[in-house]
Amino acid sequence: MQTSSTRKYNTRQRNAAFTLIELVIVIFIISLTTALIVPKLWDNGETALRSESKRIANTLRYIYDEAAGKKLTYTLKLNIYESSWAFESKKESRQFKMKDDIVFSDIMIPSLGRITSGEAVLPFGPLGPEEPITLHLLKNEFEYTVIFNHLNGRVKVYEGYRT
Repeated sequence: MQTSSTRKYNTRQRNAAFTLIELVIVIFIISLTTALIVPKLWDNGETALRSESKRIANTLRYIYDEAAGKKLTYTLKLNIYESSWAFESKKESRQFKMKDDIVFSDIMIPSLGRITSGEAVLPFGPLGPEEPITLHLLKNEFEYTVIFNHLNGRVKVYEGYRT
């Protein structure tokens, strides 16, 4: 009979179990992956609307800078029916179409008022346009506002409808 002091232990055999640190690391990796992936699965369209608003804002700023820098006149065309916009000058021309069912809700220009249909054509001279431009974009129940300041060329994008 062997007593506890005389028992031989096999030190080479290791218990096949996970340590607490290994479990914590695995849980951390799973939760991090879930946190990165799940928001993209439940996108309700607001991300696309925000992105499109910023794309229009960047285009307005580009036209303003190019007109001033090259001393050219650019023409901006905003088409409400086709949910598109374009600009052109003597040297370049580009057209854009909104993605993911995003539409213009309306376009506000002080001299023309609130435009809800058709097309607005605005000249951008070397000093910029003559008046401010406010664009309202809509997708599902979400709305974004793009406001262009004609005096300094700054463009701001706001969540919601602003005048």
